[in-house]
Amino acid sequence: MIKRALISVYDKSGIADFAHFLSARGVEIISTGGTYTHLKNKGIEVKDISELTGFREILDGRVKTLHPVVHAGILAIRENREHMNILEDENIGTIDMVVVNLYPFFEKVKENISFDEKIEFIDIGGPTMLRSAAKNFNDVIVICNPDSYNDVQEQLENTGSVDLQTRKKLAGKVFNLVSAYDAAISNFLLEEEYPDYYTMSLKKKNDLRYGENPHQTGAVYENSSESGAMNSFEQIHGKELSYNNYKDMDIAWKTVNEFDETACCALKHNSPCGVAVADDLITAYKYAYECDPVSIYGGIVAFNRKVDLQTSLELKKLFFEIVIAPDFDREALDVLMAKKNLRIIKAVVKPCQTHQVVSIDGAVLVQSSDGRLLEDLKCVTKKDVSKNEIDDMIFGMKVVKYVKSNSIVVVKNGRTLGIGGGQVNRIWAAKEALERSDNPQGAILASDAFFPFSDVVEEAHKYGIKAIVQPGGSVRDGESIEACDKYGISMVFTGIRHFMH
Repeated sequence: MIKRALISVYDKSGIADFAHFLSARGVEIISTGGTYTHLKNKGIEVKDISELTGFREILDGRVKTLHPVVHAGILAIRENREHMNILEDENIGTIDMVVVNLYPFFEKVKENISFDEKIEFIDIGGPTMLRSAAKNFNDVIVICNPDSYNDVQEQLENTGSVDLQTRKKLAGKVFNLVSAYDAAISNFLLEEEYPDYYTMSLKKKNDLRYGENPHQTGAVYENSSESGAMNSFEQIHGKELSYNNYKDMDIAWKTVNEFDETACCALKHNSPCGVAVADDLITAYKYAYECDPVSIYGGIVAFNRKVDLQTSLELKKLFFEIVIAPDFDREALDVLMAKKNLRIIKAVVKPCQTHQVVSIDGAVLVQSSDGRLLEDLKCVTKKDVSKNEIDDMIFGMKVVKYVKSNSIVVVKNGRTLGIGGGQVNRIWAAKEALERSDNPQGAILASDAFFPFSDVVEEAHKYGIKAIVQPGGSVRDGESIEACDKYGISMVFTGIRHFMH
């Protein structure tokens, strides 16, 4: 039997209707601050928390519910005679329902406000009441989310009580929320890159139809305390996104945002199949398409500029899963939206991921993101490199960062001619990239890691490659340099490896 409910909410959506329902059932309602005023203004009979505790709200609202009368009323086990005798001796009444949601720290920590202002959005009394009520769920109904009001109300209307299974689930929701809330605060305050406990505050955006394969389940969770491209985009059109769509969008968007120039990335199975920069969008798209006109079908196309009508008409000719860009002209949208299932994604936040987390059985691996392109450009061969060649080398290294290792990219004039990746040895990746290239004579070959042998140089010579860029650092670097000198190929070391497994 619910005799008394404590209601204190920041998010007041739906609370007046729920409080009306409780009041009509004879439930005494106790409230605090803004919630008290809100309910009072809605004509609901409500008692201020200070009437219960005999202690006024102090410290600008920091202390109002942190009181033994409140927590004893919540935590007392009703079937424990000693507990109930103590309540009677101290003239403390039980609190049978706690309805609390928290200050919006998740949202405020991402806003452009001062450190001290963010601190004030760390809720203390709310989580404390929720934890108390959740621990004592056998006797107390605890609600931390407005989405639960209807379920609780229906049970009370139909049976006059809330069953134990529901109480337990509501308690679990509390600890789920509070753990994420505390994780967000911890990440905000700690300055350690790898603390003793690695916590992430993740909120489910939605369930996915399935995971990587149809027999696998899946869901997408957004980082609730950090902004990023993949938790802030807008889906303008098309069917729901899949597990693989999210992974592919992430890499495609990161790839095009490596460039200040107008850029396009065509991507399939989480690896670029064509990348180009150009003076205009349609040319960049055509160059990316020409790198691999087979694999691009059914893939993703990303742009770092607004999609115009001319480009949309070209995109219309092929089947794509997703087109992602910072914006779309109205006419371009009209063309693309004629494709019923095409997912059209507007992304305005540039990639800002600082760390990457990968799950393994029983643990996770955490590393800083690959944010450095090169240490230095050092020509190690007799033949030097030109300014245009250096530009293509930098372009190639920006692309190779996002190709699965071992990876080789053949580049010429700001466009990929061939991409080889995901191979267990470098020569296979090189052969794949070179064989797929259309007229690689005079092109640049970029590698994500050093050459363990001179065989890549030998293969590059067969196809007329004029310059190679790679990290260097192999004990056999001398063999590759000697081979380059033999064939008149320039070679530049960057000092930075870009494995992507």
